[in-house]
Amino acid sequence: MIVVTGGAGFIGSALLWSLNKRGREDIVVVDERDKIRQTKNLASLRYAGYLDKDTFIEQLEKDVFGDRIEALLHMGACSSTTETDAEYLMENNFHYTRRIGTWQAAHQTCRFIYASSAATYGNGERGYSDDEDTLETLQPLNLYARSKQQYDLYAKEQGWLSHSVGLKYFNVFGPNENHKGDMRSVINKAYPDVRDKAKMFLFKSYREGYGDGEQRRDFIYIKDAVAMTLFFLDKPKIQGIFNIGTGCARSWNDVAHALFNAANVDGTIEYIPMPETLRDKYQYYTCADMQKLYSAGCTHECMSLGDAVRDYVTGYLEPDHYLGME
Repeated sequence: MIVVTGGAGFIGSALLWSLNKRGREDIVVVDERDKIRQTKNLASLRYAGYLDKDTFIEQLEKDVFGDRIEALLHMGACSSTTETDAEYLMENNFHYTRRIGTWQAAHQTCRFIYASSAATYGNGERGYSDDEDTLETLQPLNLYARSKQQYDLYAKEQGWLSHSVGLKYFNVFGPNENHKGDMRSVINKAYPDVRDKAKMFLFKSYREGYGDGEQRRDFIYIKDAVAMTLFFLDKPKIQGIFNIGTGCARSWNDVAHALFNAANVDGTIEYIPMPETLRDKYQYYTCADMQKLYSAGCTHECMSLGDAVRDYVTGYLEPDHYLGME
């Protein structure tokens, strides 16, 4: 069987969707029990059962599952980049993952793939290479990123990266992110205003060399992120840290125009002040170095930004659909 932690969430439920398309239904969803009961993400997906995250880790450590787990896709975490409770982040993002890593070190027949984050790269001054030799040089900008970085470093120190995979996801957007609140993509948050008012709001720039809306990110569609993730399920001999992105940085203005085109509106952009609490922690540029993934044999070609936004708008946002309702 396959276990997906955070299975009721964004990337987790998208993995279920893609696994279902492969004919896999022997999947155990792990998440917070209330989230599993309330989310719409799982309504159209097929899985064998679900467990509360605390129940799961207790059973895992008691070896209740034995060797029945073929793969453990650990997407569960607190993903809020504005969370200020360091203890909460460490418990959810570091200690919980460490407990799984400890178990997997004794059960290496189980494929272990966990979610790290491109937020660990900080302001990008040290580049965006997923070479594990550079991990110690990175300087994350927020507590969330630090909690993710701490596990990457711990896994490296323990030698666990020789039998597991950590994935640094860049700016993922797409269906099944509705529940994420402020952590939803700008595309998701902006769509109602674009549809109803033909207007999109973007942050002003506060850094020389970047015009308003010209801050650039590596935006990757959820369907592409999932395809790259499952590459590692199919290739169990490949281990280590890898970037999950497109290798192409696009501006927020590009995103706005892609959204206008997808919604078929003649839209306008209004630039608004960035909250002061974000100004010193804002990433003005991210772009995944994809050479390591390509060298590992991944040949997946990502959708263009325009095609991805159009698929998201017309297939999911406009009809209010979730993955599995196609």
